Amino acid sequence: MKKHTEARLEDAIVAHLSTEGGYTMVDYRQGEAKDRYDRERALDPALVLGFIQATQGKLWQGLQAIHGDDTGRIVLDHLVKELDTKGVLKVLRQGFKCYGKTLRVAVFAPGNALNPQTLALYAQNQLTVTRQLYYSTAHSKSLDLVLMLNGLPVVTAELKNALSGQTVEHAKAQYKKDRDARELIFEFKKRALVHFAVDTDQAWMTTRLSGDKTTFLPFNLGHHGHAGNPPAEDGGHRTAYLWREVWQRESLLDILGRFVHLQVEEKRILTDEGIKKITKETMVFPRYHQLDAVRQMVGHAQRHGPGHNYLVQHSAGSGKSNSIAWLAH
Repeated sequence: MKKHTEARLEDAIVAHLSTEGGYTMVDYRQGEAKDRYDRERALDPALVLGFIQATQGKLWQGLQAIHGDDTGRIVLDHLVKELDTKGVLKVLRQGFKCYGKTLRVAVFAPGNALNPQTLALYAQNQLTVTRQLYYSTAHSKSLDLVLMLNGLPVVTAELKNALSGQTVEHAKAQYKKDRDARELIFEFKKRALVHFAVDTDQAWMTTRLSGDKTTFLPFNLGHHGHAGNPPAEDGGHRTAYLWREVWQRESLLDILGRFVHLQVEEKRILTDEGIKKITKETMVFPRYHQLDAVRQMVGHAQRHGPGHNYLVQHSAGSGKSNSIAWLAH
């Protein structure tokens, strides 16, 4: 019963993303697709190389003229090296170097529609939703859902269904106790940027797995001034906004291109050996209320022009500074 009810939630999400959300459904449990995911590199080589060839044909041909049949392997080796040193967010936004050439692995929406060439490249982005992804070379555990951008994992999700007797708390516990943060797909900055624990009523997220110390933040709408989510208007799942709005193609690309950021804090502490500098890095993914507030104000300004005043209610510790920064950006 447990697997059955969780599978139904999985079905609902994948059905929406693959038909209405603009995603391409890739199910690695069926046919040849199960062998496409490279567990050692933690990416889908076919999608990564396919995007590069489709959008940067001249650069690819130049590399191929030199390296021949080894071109794909060489490009992936250079990509993985920069993913591991610079992180997936920087590589998604700035590309990576391969023998002096900068190759892009994603193209984000331009600020305006004046350049049709950029818009055409943006349309080449492939967002895929993969269910039951077997992500490790060391065992056969699988993730319920993984969202990828051009073959690079950016979002993971563990799903629970109340009908099976499990809730979002069990999904959180699964990440804390059953997901090894040292696995490449979970390593901070290197691959997936955010991990969602989701049931039919609530959604929570974290950007860093660290065992029992993992901290989850709520990703809910709120309900009559309280935590949680209101009943869905169509009688469906309370968390349907997650895949209907947030994970929708244009929304997720916008979040990856303009919202997510790596916050770096440097502190100096006095030790017996002298002054030591400590660097703390935090991957900031917008919570729903921040995303919603910024998008509503930007949308209003686009429709009605500048010069309006807005009042946003933020509780203490809910990220006012980031909301202001995203709005200004």
